[in-house]
Amino acid sequence: MALIELQHVVADMYPVDQDHAIDEIIEGMVITLDANGNATRCDLGDMPLGLAADSVSDTGQTEYAGNVTINAAGATRTTENRVSNQGDETLASGKITVYTGGGKFATDQYDTTVTWTVGQVCDAGNDGQLQDDLGTGIDVGVVVETPRAYPSGVPGTDVQGSTSLGTYLTIGLNCATAL
Repeated sequence: MALIELQHVVADMYPVDQDHAIDEIIEGMVITLDANGNATRCDLGDMPLGLAADSVSDTGQTEYAGNVTINAAGATRTTENRVSNQGDETLASGKITVYTGGGKFATDQYDTTVTWTVGQVCDAGNDGQLQDDLGTGIDVGVVVETPRAYPSGVPGTDVQGSTSLGTYLTIGLNCATAL
């Protein structure tokens, strides 16, 4: 899991290059449109469209999404993604869901070398990652919660955040380019 949707205004769909001539997109990355109108991950200086709600990958992925802790003893169970897509959630439709316009999202797709602060503006950096506002990019949103362990919410197991889904940065999305 790379994106946790806390609130969203618009969820729209855009085509993706079905030949995968693009680089891998992981949900939570910043998305832009290429010259053909296909969604691709945003780089520094590109016009951000929003955040990816799906993953596009045909390398290194399996049909298994991961392990989930299911009880206090630490037992885990493997979850399954749709077996037919092999890690590419856009395979059936040829489209990717992109959150645009606004909302509040927690993502693990950010520059981990930055010391993030609440109220800090973030831009789209290289490879679709959120980065500090260096004045060279186009603003994507504002940090509303600094990176922290995101609790799994597993009943009876997750005691005050003891079982984490990973470290997530929470932003208020504000892409002015929403269509």
